[in-house]
Amino acid sequence: MTYASDRLHEEIAYVAYHFHWGQDEILDLEHHDRRRYAEHIARLVARGSGG
Repeated sequence: MTYASDRLHEEIAYVAYHFHWGQDEILDLEHHDRRRYAEHIARLVARGSGG
């Protein structure tokens, strides 16, 4: 099973934007770890916007 290319690029852009990490650093993460960072960022963003 492969991970959708569009979804992968979305996660990379999201983590890079919020954590200021480079593409290589993000791609070095395991899929599960990258998803956890993206979910954590989403919680931080929601909390920061009062949601």
